[in-house]
Amino acid sequence: MTNTVFEKNAVVRGLCPHDCPDTCALLTTVENGRAVKVQGNPDHKHTQGVLCTKVSRYTERTYSPERLMFPLKRSGPKGSGQFVRVTWEEAIADIAAKLKVVAADQAEAILPYSYAGTMGWVQGEAMASRFFHKLGASLLDRTICASAGGEGLVYTLGGKFGMQTEFFSESNLIVIWGSNSISSNVHFWRRAQEAKRQGAKLICIDPRHSETAEKCHVHLPIKPGTDAALALAIMRELVVNNWLDADYIEQYTLGWDALRERAMTWTLERAAEVCGIEAEQIRALAKDWGTTPKAAIRLNYGMQRVKGGANAVRAIACLPALTGAWRDRAGGLLLSSSSNFKVNKQDLHRPDLLGARRPRMLNMSTIGNDLNNPGNATWGPQVKALLVYNSNPLAVAPQSSMVAKGFAREDLFTVVMEHFQTDTADYADYVLPATTQMEHWDVQGSYGHTDVLLNRPAIEPVGEAKSNSEIFRLLAKAMGFNEPCFSEDDLSLCRTAVGSEIDFEALLAHGFVALNVPDAPFAQGAFPTPSGRCEFVSERLAAQGLDPLPNHIPNYEVPAAGDRYPLAMISPPARNFLNSTFVNVESLRAIEKEPLVEISLIDAAARGISTGDTVKVFNDRGEYHCKADVSVRARPGVVNGLGIWWRKMGLNGTNVNEVTSQLLTDLGRAPVFYDCQVEVALLQKA
Repeated sequence: MTNTVFEKNAVVRGLCPHDCPDTCALLTTVENGRAVKVQGNPDHKHTQGVLCTKVSRYTERTYSPERLMFPLKRSGPKGSGQFVRVTWEEAIADIAAKLKVVAADQAEAILPYSYAGTMGWVQGEAMASRFFHKLGASLLDRTICASAGGEGLVYTLGGKFGMQTEFFSESNLIVIWGSNSISSNVHFWRRAQEAKRQGAKLICIDPRHSETAEKCHVHLPIKPGTDAALALAIMRELVVNNWLDADYIEQYTLGWDALRERAMTWTLERAAEVCGIEAEQIRALAKDWGTTPKAAIRLNYGMQRVKGGANAVRAIACLPALTGAWRDRAGGLLLSSSSNFKVNKQDLHRPDLLGARRPRMLNMSTIGNDLNNPGNATWGPQVKALLVYNSNPLAVAPQSSMVAKGFAREDLFTVVMEHFQTDTADYADYVLPATTQMEHWDVQGSYGHTDVLLNRPAIEPVGEAKSNSEIFRLLAKAMGFNEPCFSEDDLSLCRTAVGSEIDFEALLAHGFVALNVPDAPFAQGAFPTPSGRCEFVSERLAAQGLDPLPNHIPNYEVPAAGDRYPLAMISPPARNFLNSTFVNVESLRAIEKEPLVEISLIDAAARGISTGDTVKVFNDRGEYHCKADVSVRARPGVVNGLGIWWRKMGLNGTNVNEVTSQLLTDLGRAPVFYDCQVEVALLQKA
């Protein structure tokens, strides 16, 4: 581990590691060896000294009395949360011994499970990847958040590229599509407000009348999973009214004739019926998009969590090319900027440690099914050992009753590295205390801007906590892995991650370095696709036997009158939580109070439900109990199950993912959290 010298009194530069596009630069004030304040770095142009409510409470989280301080070994039934304290030496030795037994039979019976509890390149998948590659364990397909949308961009724009966030402040029209930016992208929202003050029009497209929708000039509350239909109808209006940039289309796109033919089938009336809004609203949106210079779309990942999520992103990503919006730096689209970062994965993850072995890959979004699979010759061996870090699958994975059933297997050996005793930690055989961002080195890019940031540890680890990378070093040593790469310290791993393209000395000096990227990346085409054009038609998709054009793909679960489950449900995050992170921070939980489902006045009245009543939300997969909020935030026919509460904090020991499914998206093998039919019934009046 890096021999870090901790100053008793200092202001230490760092970064926020959480799953958010803003990736803020932090300043942590340390007094007498204790962190007393976390604030945004005013010198970082994207942070500008401002943090969200969640991260501004980071000292409360780090010093929480609920913080895991020591290694723990299970002493009661799985799920009971009963543990005894053990030493690190005992825990590491026993874990390694059990992994050796499993690996000696079939190493693929061992599975890592992780995601974006930290998005850091070092504490995420650096030493961990080396460990699992050397072991020959099953690989994990990390799909739970963004892979459908990412695939949509790859097949259209050539990668996860887009506008620079700061130039939204110069836009004349901003379409916020599938995003509650006020809570999930606060620094973009500040840019949007700058543009609004200068006369820009803001339009929000979201099934929910979110906090962001309230502040926009127009809100289009479309039904979940109908985004592609809306985009195709916009295209038709662009054609009919000649709101096209014919020169841009001719020079820089591929397949317009075929896309135009498909779009012409999407009349305003057809799209209005599918989307559940008025035809005139679509006409007005198309006119705004087609006639406003410097028009921009801020797309986010909520809208791709449905069966046709990737196709929806493809369709929306075509719109800027049709009007030539990419010509100006204040026009175009942004979903993710992450393809700009050239992480040195070969040296960081060391896939060469696999040798000639090619382990299977299991999808994290179907962990409920996979843990209950007994194994066979085709699928491979039953999962017998599971190492969880940077994730809380009992709370966040779909169809959580199946996830809990799998974790409850007595023959499954489970290790969880965590800050707190989460739902998942309750099912572990060993719980290992991990460091928070204040206590370790890391380096990271962003999916909302194009700066690389460095995190310096501000304080010594609390209790006996160790960084993820140090835990995997200890495990590697106990397993007998003697390659030099397992001795590389965290600061060196940071250097390895960024490679030669980033001035690491500048990172050390300032805490962040901006990538050299063009202001308007596609002003003259140069899309990183095989054709070098924006690909309306993708030959790569055609070669896979798939539709080469974007299309509207209806949801798996589309409620209709008379259905047993007549309501659609989406499950956006509660404003003061970030996935399942921060749920146990007392001050933030006090703001959210309790699990809620937002329901429209019409739907509530039909069920005798009032605000504050206890209700159950249910379908064939299960049920969860929560309080009702009869609210204008919910459109008729759609309920909003705000997440993601830990199961143990739910009214009946479950959460919203009790009713979501393990079905997957059209591309990207991603979950369909917002493609879900339910019913809501009254349990108890307030």
